[in-house]
Amino acid sequence: METKFNSSILVKLLIVQCLSVLCAAQDFDFFYFVQQWPGSYCDTKQSCCYPTTGKPSTDFGIHGLWPNNNDGSYPSNCDSNNPYNQKKVSDLISQMQQSWPTLACPSNSGSSFWAHEWEKHGTCSESVLDQHGYFKTALNLKAQIDLLQILRSSGINPDDGFYSLSSIRNAIKNAIGYTPGIECNVDASGNSQLYQIYICVDTSGSNLIECPVLPNKKCGSTVEFPSF
Repeated sequence: METKFNSSILVKLLIVQCLSVLCAAQDFDFFYFVQQWPGSYCDTKQSCCYPTTGKPSTDFGIHGLWPNNNDGSYPSNCDSNNPYNQKKVSDLISQMQQSWPTLACPSNSGSSFWAHEWEKHGTCSESVLDQHGYFKTALNLKAQIDLLQILRSSGINPDDGFYSLSSIRNAIKNAIGYTPGIECNVDASGNSQLYQIYICVDTSGSNLIECPVLPNKKCGSTVEFPSF
């Protein structure tokens, strides 16, 4: 009887552990790794502000690493008990300032941007990545996927010129092996311009995959690639 009783308790404990830890690993299906072009962020009626560290380099910057579901929905703000803590990523700050700069106004250091990304999106992946792991994973992906070099190699340059959306998509697909999602915004003159690139990554944050669902973002068939 004692053995059966202890076994029953053990089973219940395992179920509770699964619900609290193991099952949480299934709370999303993949990541969108999103990079944005600063020239397009700034070239709008709203404009932009450079961070307190100065004008970012002429390169795509990280927007975020976003858990997503195969049906197009996504979790958000998953753990209010685990807010952004800059001390946990202190060794990454210089890389984040370079590769994950803020362009929001008023000018700031970037910490509010990173806090937003962790608290809205990162907390929904904490069954896989802790805070340090989340930001490090995004930085690793940025180092792996050099979008500006990929586009330049195909003759697509940030020179205020207009390029076909298909040529941009194909250049990236040929380089990384997977179809990207492309988001545009509109400049002060009303032109459609290349704004954000979405690339899909598995739940470990390590391997690129074909997107189960592409973001529903509208662009013109020809888009501007503004200078920065």
